Amino acid sequence: MSAANERRVLVDHEPRSARTRQLRDVRAVGTAIRRTRPTWERAYQRRLVVTDALILTLALAGTQTIWFGLGGTQQVARISGAATVPYWMATAALLVLWLAVLKFFGTRSFRVTGSGFAEYGRVADASFRLFAVVAIAALLLQALPARGYILTAFPVGVLLLVASRWAWRQWLRGQRKHGRYMIRVLLVGAPASVEHLYDEFERRTYLGFEIVGACLPAGRGVTGMEVPVGALGTFDEVAKVASRERVHAVALAGSEDLPPEAVRRIGWQLESTGVDLMVAPAITEVAGTRIHTRPVGGLPLMYVDSPSYEGSKKAAKTVLDFGLTALGLLVVWPLMLATAIGVKLTSHGPIFFRQQRIGLNGKAFDVYKFRSMRVGADAELAALLQAQGTSGTPLFKVDNDPRITRFGEFIRKFSLDELPQLFNVLKGEMSLVGPRPQRAEEVALYDNAAGRRLLVKPGITGLWQVSGRSDLSWEDTVRLDLYYADNWSFVDDFVIMLWTVKTVLQSRGAR
Repeated sequence: MSAANERRVLVDHEPRSARTRQLRDVRAVGTAIRRTRPTWERAYQRRLVVTDALILTLALAGTQTIWFGLGGTQQVARISGAATVPYWMATAALLVLWLAVLKFFGTRSFRVTGSGFAEYGRVADASFRLFAVVAIAALLLQALPARGYILTAFPVGVLLLVASRWAWRQWLRGQRKHGRYMIRVLLVGAPASVEHLYDEFERRTYLGFEIVGACLPAGRGVTGMEVPVGALGTFDEVAKVASRERVHAVALAGSEDLPPEAVRRIGWQLESTGVDLMVAPAITEVAGTRIHTRPVGGLPLMYVDSPSYEGSKKAAKTVLDFGLTALGLLVVWPLMLATAIGVKLTSHGPIFFRQQRIGLNGKAFDVYKFRSMRVGADAELAALLQAQGTSGTPLFKVDNDPRITRFGEFIRKFSLDELPQLFNVLKGEMSLVGPRPQRAEEVALYDNAAGRRLLVKPGITGLWQVSGRSDLSWEDTVRLDLYYADNWSFVDDFVIMLWTVKTVLQSRGAR
């Protein structure tokens, strides 16, 4: 008897009730989530479609007007003596293709909208691929006027699309502050893993994750006291709980008490419920650009690149720092002159303040600032920190600092006192973006983790400065600086500089 026939006989003799139960498990029968109104994701996507269409119409119509004129009927492509094609028809076709490509590449998927750079990357990638095809087609068809679309419509369209997506993202985050447009999430895992993932989600409220509860191992955390959210069931009840609570996604928190077979079974159970399955790895604070997945024999392996502090990236950042700093000095020198005059006229003492700080690889250097305190303020710091009870914390900030002059308070509010540090950047001691340089007394209090801040050049601005400035705790400051040190990129630097302008104009958290 063949192996296939033998298996058929075994199956035929298996009790029908057992086979039925097995089929029910494999099919992962679940109650589909019923919504009385369209999901917010679809409504949000429709808004993006409308905005994208308006922007692309503007970019393409403007290009046609600039290059060809609104009423142009000249030939666009010559194919074996084909009839002439008006430019407006080519513009309309390109508009339809551009919108279709944006949809095909998932630029409006709720999985990438709202946070991160994936949305912007997909917009740029989709547009680039479309115009690469257009360029090749124009070359083959000898449609030389099509270069006008490529030289004008492509960059203008991409820039406007990214700006529009950014504006919509700000609107979405504003809505989420009021509890709207949320993604309901059920956490699944051991209590410790659930607590860790819950804290990470709570720290990133702009993601819009609303934690409805958790499914824990049987017999653990049933009272809900071990985790910050209620225990709604066990691993075997994930699909039932997800349907009952109308969640949008299930997040597997770590692998403790979740063997591969259990994870696969949960995935099967969720197939028919319309609920997404997310797997949260044990590693956090790692940028997506450093993470690569590769399936090996059915096993999805995750590779994490080591942080890069040397080589071409470092050289390119140095060149960028010099170029932007030189340009910045040409722009802000009148403001620096006015600040210097203000310091001199409003208080006794020198215009500039110089203090030793610790920079790259623990090397000391003198940092320059406009003086914002009275003369001799450094000698008073130890007593003020002792009175405040923060002398043992490596973040020497004094609340309601009495040493700051009236004009010093003004220039600190808008970070004008930091402008002379542009000269530190020109000297190669600092970067425009990086961890804040600290005094030797503060560095002496570092633990091993905080010491990683010294692996990159200190910066005039940085991730923690734009995330809360002086309002953040030392632990949050270290966490943000370590994230930057381990994951820095040119895109991140550019975004942080834009955030710096916004934060300074809002004068938020400056001391």
